[in-house]
Amino acid sequence: MKKRAVMLVALLLAGQGYWAVAQKAKTASDLQIAQKVEALLKKMTLDEKIGQMNQVNGNGAATGPIKANPNDIELLKKGLIGSMLNVNGSANAYQLQKIAVEQTRLRIPLIIGFDVIHGYKTIFPVPLGDAASFDLASIENGARVAATEASVAGVNWTFAPMVDIARDARWGRIMEGAGEDPYYGSLVAAARVRGFQGKSLAEKHSIAACAKHFAAYGAAEAGRDYNLVDISNRTLFEVYLRPFKASVDAGVATFMNSFNDLGGVPATANTLLVKETLKRDWKFDGFVVSDWDSIGEMVVHGSAVDKKDAANQAIANQCDMDMCTNAYVSHLKELVNEGKVSVAQIDDAVRRILTLKYKLGLFDNPFKNCDTELEAKLTMQPAFLDAARDAARKSFVLLKNDKGILPIDARYKSIALVGPLADSKKDMIGTWIGMGDAKDAVTMLTGLKEQLPAGATITYAKGCDVLGDDTSGFVEAIAAAKAADVVVMAIGEAGNMSGEGLSRADITIPGKQVELLNELVKLGKPVVAVVFSGRPLALSNISDKASAILQAWFPGTMAGPALADVIYGKYSPSGKLPATFPRAVGQCPIYYNHKNTGRPTGDPNFQYWSHYIDLPNTPLYPFGFGLSYASFEYSPVKVNKSTLSMKEPIVVSVEVKNSGKVAAEEVVQLYVRDLKGSVTRPVRELKGISKIMLQPGESREVKFTLRSSDLAFYTRDMSFKAEPGDFKVFVGTDSNTNNEASFTLVP
Repeated sequence: MKKRAVMLVALLLAGQGYWAVAQKAKTASDLQIAQKVEALLKKMTLDEKIGQMNQVNGNGAATGPIKANPNDIELLKKGLIGSMLNVNGSANAYQLQKIAVEQTRLRIPLIIGFDVIHGYKTIFPVPLGDAASFDLASIENGARVAATEASVAGVNWTFAPMVDIARDARWGRIMEGAGEDPYYGSLVAAARVRGFQGKSLAEKHSIAACAKHFAAYGAAEAGRDYNLVDISNRTLFEVYLRPFKASVDAGVATFMNSFNDLGGVPATANTLLVKETLKRDWKFDGFVVSDWDSIGEMVVHGSAVDKKDAANQAIANQCDMDMCTNAYVSHLKELVNEGKVSVAQIDDAVRRILTLKYKLGLFDNPFKNCDTELEAKLTMQPAFLDAARDAARKSFVLLKNDKGILPIDARYKSIALVGPLADSKKDMIGTWIGMGDAKDAVTMLTGLKEQLPAGATITYAKGCDVLGDDTSGFVEAIAAAKAADVVVMAIGEAGNMSGEGLSRADITIPGKQVELLNELVKLGKPVVAVVFSGRPLALSNISDKASAILQAWFPGTMAGPALADVIYGKYSPSGKLPATFPRAVGQCPIYYNHKNTGRPTGDPNFQYWSHYIDLPNTPLYPFGFGLSYASFEYSPVKVNKSTLSMKEPIVVSVEVKNSGKVAAEEVVQLYVRDLKGSVTRPVRELKGISKIMLQPGESREVKFTLRSSDLAFYTRDMSFKAEPGDFKVFVGTDSNTNNEASFTLVP
C-alpha cells in the first residue's frame, strides 16, 4: 500500500498530462508503465518525440500510393521512425528491431503493423462472410488464430477490425466489415478486438487491434471508395459510430482515421470525431493513426494549403501517428517553433504511443515477435486449418433449395462441376489476404473430389472466364452437364473484384457466366449455383433459374473441404445474411432498418407513394435470411409482462423446434419497432441473436431480456435515451418475420 502511495505521489509530481494518464490506470502495472513513459519522455529531444509519431512503409508490398523511402534506415537510426508497416516475416522484423534498440540513442523499439484482415497465412472467409456465421465465438477464434500466426512473424499491431457499417453493396470494402446492422456490427467488432488482443497485450500471441475507419467511411456517396460522406449527426451517432464505441468498450488499443470527409471536413481533421467524441467523451486512452497518407490527402481534398498546414490540422485534432505522409517528421518541429503546435500536444501523442509499446512488452523484449522457428512451427498448423474450415462452412448462406436439391446425396451418381471459380485457388481467398498464398488454398473441385461419395463420379469443365466474352468453353461444359445427374456451377465475381479501391457500379454476375448457366438450365437438369463474392450481388438473373443457390463468399484457405461438407450434407448450412441482397443495383443503398416515410405503401395503380415503377421495394433476400437442410417451427412470441419500466426488464421468449430430419443450427433473431418517437424510427431494429443447435424433433425455449436501455436512441434534442410509448417485438428466422407481440415502455 505504501509503495502504491509513493508511486501516486511521483506521478502527481510528473506533470498534469502524465497525471491524467495515471488517473486512468486500472492496475499497478498500468501505473508502473505510466511512470516509465514519463521518465523516457523527459530524456527525449523534440526530434525524437516527433520520430515516434512517424510511421513508414517497410520492405513488403506497399498498400498505398507511396513507395518506400531508401533513406528510412538512416531515419530509423536517428530515432525518427516510431513504427513500420508491411514488414514481412520475423527475420526482417528482427533486423529492424535490432537497429531500433541497438543503434538509436534511446533504444526505443518499433511497433510493427500489418493488415491482418481475415487471416495471416491461414486465410479465413472474408470478414463479411465470417459475419454471416452469426457465431461470435467462431469469429473471435478466427481473429485469435490470425493474431497467433502474425505474432510469431514479427507483427505487433493489426489494422483491423474494420467496423464500418455498410449499406451499399457497390462499395468495395463492404467485404471487410460485418455488414449493415449497427447492433450486430458492434458485437462482431468486440469479438474481433478480443480475438486479436487476447486477455492481455503482454501475451506472446496477442497483437494490438485497430478500429477503422473513423468514421462513416461505409457511407461513401454512390458506394465509391474514398468518396465524400454527408449524413446527419443523428445517423452518424446512431448507426455508424456504434461499433466504434463497442470497440472502445472492448479495450481496443488504437483507432485509424478514415479517408473520407464528413460534412465537408476530412476525418483526419474532424474535431467532432476524434478530439471531442473519441478522446473527450469516450475517454479513449489509446492512440490514433492516420490512414495511408490521409494527412497529405487533406491538401487534395482542398481543406489544407500544403502538408505543413495538413500536419497542423491533424495534430490539432489529436491524430497521434502519421502513416506514410512524412508530414509530421517534416513539419511538426517547425510548427512548434512557430508557436502553432505546443510541446504538450506532442507529448500527449508520444505518451500514448510509448504506453502501447510498454503494454505490448516491447521494452522488455523487443524481439518477442521475431521467432523464425516458432513462425515455421505455428504457421498453418492443423488446428488452424480446422478452424478455418469450420468458419468457412458456417459462413455459407443457403438462399434457395427447391425440392431439397441440396445436399447432393445417393440420388445423384454423377456430378458435373462447371464454372470459372470451381478450380481457382486465388479466387478462394479473396483480397486483403495478409501473407496468405493462393497455392495453399483448396479449391472446390479438389474438395468435392476428396469427399466424393462412394459410387459417384464428378466431371469438371471450366466453361468460361469470370470476365470476357469468350464462349468457346460452353461446348465442353454443356457436354459434361448432359452426361450428369446434377450440375453444380461455381459462379460469381473474381476474388480481386471486391476490397479497397474495388467498387462496382454493376453488381450483377459479370462476363458470360449467366449465359452459360442459362444454357445449362435448358437441359432440364437440377442446377446448383454456388456464388462467390465479397459483397451482396444482384442475383435476380439467376434466382428463378437455378434449382439451388449457395452464397459462399470467398471462403479462404479451406474453401474446398468446407464446401464439400455442406454440398454433400455433412454439415447443414446455418449462415444468415449480414447485408441485404438487392434485386438490382438501382435499389442501393438498401438495408432492412430503414425509415417508414410518410407514404410507405399505396395503390399500385396510383403513383404518389414511395416506390419504383419497375421493381418492388423489397430486396431479393433480406437481412438475416438463410435456409437450412432442416426446417424450424417457431411458437408465437411471448412477453412475460405487457409493460416495461425504465428500471425493470421484460423477457421475450419463443419455442423453436427442429421439424426436419437433420441436426442443424438456427440463428434466432429479435427485432423491435418503436411505433412513435420524437424523431422517426426504423421499421425494425435488431436487438438480440441466439444461435442454437437442435437435433431432429428437438425443441428449445429461447429467451431474450429487453431493457429500456436497449430502446434508447438520439431524440429530437440529441439526448440518448428511451422514450415511453408502444413497441412491437418480433422474433423469427430473419428480418421479415411476422411473429410479433407488443409491449409498452412506461416512465
